[in-house]
Amino acid sequence: MALRLPANLHTYASLPSKKSGASSCSSSSNSRRRFSGTNLIVCSSSLDKQRRRVGGGAPAVASPLQVAEELAARFGLEMAVADLERIYREYNRGDGPPAFSDPGSPGRPLRVAYQGVRGSYCQEAAAAAFNSSTAAEDSGRLSFLPCSDMENAFAALEDGSADRAVAPMENSLDGPIHRNLDLLIRHPGVRIVGELILPVDHCLLALPGARRSALRRVVSHPQALAHCRERLGCLGLEIEEASNAASAAEWVAENGIRDTAVIGSKMAAREFGLQVLERNFQDQPPGANVNRYLQLALGSSKGNGKKTTVAFSLERGPTDLFRALWAFESRGVRVSRVDHRPNRANPIRVVEKATYMDYMFFLDLEGPESDPRVKAGIRLLHEFAGFVRVLGSYDCTYRTR
Repeated sequence: MALRLPANLHTYASLPSKKSGASSCSSSSNSRRRFSGTNLIVCSSSLDKQRRRVGGGAPAVASPLQVAEELAARFGLEMAVADLERIYREYNRGDGPPAFSDPGSPGRPLRVAYQGVRGSYCQEAAAAAFNSSTAAEDSGRLSFLPCSDMENAFAALEDGSADRAVAPMENSLDGPIHRNLDLLIRHPGVRIVGELILPVDHCLLALPGARRSALRRVVSHPQALAHCRERLGCLGLEIEEASNAASAAEWVAENGIRDTAVIGSKMAAREFGLQVLERNFQDQPPGANVNRYLQLALGSSKGNGKKTTVAFSLERGPTDLFRALWAFESRGVRVSRVDHRPNRANPIRVVEKATYMDYMFFLDLEGPESDPRVKAGIRLLHEFAGFVRVLGSYDCTYRTR
């Protein structure tokens, strides 16, 4: 049975599409507009906004950045101003090319985009990725930007509305989230700068003072409900689905619904003033259900992370996959992960009168991009692969609850 929630709870259906020219992101530190019950920030890339971010006003003497901005505007290239700003800021500090460690403009919090609404599991991961919590927003160190989907989070990186994005990539029970792999290919300027492994902690939430014996139903996202199916069966509660667990938590809190519990994150409990009746409510023992997230950014990588991800397609199809693996294994570079997706640009390939589906392959390599062995393997890959792109060199962090 589907839960009949208010229209503004199902936020994704009412958000503007990408064609509107603004990414669907919201932030407590930016100007807002009300759209179908959802706070949105209009992510503009106008010249005036970029100038305000750099210096708060026009200087008395034109700087190199101001001259470049005026030239970009004259030729209709305002979208390039964000890149000009980033390059100039790094050059002016004497740091060389932009690096992923750059936290953003001085005096401005690091802006982190994520998919979902406030209190979602993705925001919990975004906070964990930076050793923080929602309290960090009050200190001015971090600013979280909820986005309707990962496409808009990528767009926020590209138009300068966000400095980082955190993307869910895989769950140990449900497998990889392939649509986010596709986004890494479709947005070549976005690079992987970090990886986070985070155990799932499904919490049973209810209004303060609510008794478990008085509960009649439980509501959450279908995936969370599936992870807790056995536990819920023992309680004998009516099970109802919502489009988002955090939105369901907000709905229960705002309407004072005492007979309804929510399966959500601990952050959702703090965000909406709910009590945690039980942590680790999932059927699996703690540590058996984990999520893998990637931290994303724009810029030029230093290539010194402990793991490197490379994407490629093969001219002769999957039969050459062994050659690709051997290019690294023969050099002592361990391949820790292999994945594939249909090649959206060329889904069908014909080789020697044989027709087959064409794929994009993804390899995780244990070693930095700057490692001579990794470099040699990538060079060999170029000899027989139709497409090769290094998606990032980064470190992996494992957080315990």
